[in-house]
Amino acid sequence: MNNIKECYDVMFKDYPDLLNITQMKNMLGIGVTLAYRLLRQNTIKAKKVGREYKIPKVNVIKYMIADQ
Repeated sequence: MNNIKECYDVMFKDYPDLLNITQMKNMLGIGVTLAYRLLRQNTIKAKKVGREYKIPKVNVIKYMIADQ
């Protein structure tokens, strides 16, 4: 599955389109420290609104399918 649209249709269906940090870390099975590091280093693109990150689900999917 290389197409983002195909992946979006099958991956993480139970999650909303816009995530918070807790949802993202649960999706990836990672701890809070790594989750914040991925966002701060812009590895997963997100917007900070006030004190919270708003993370588009599509950006987490892009991270998952990217060639490492």
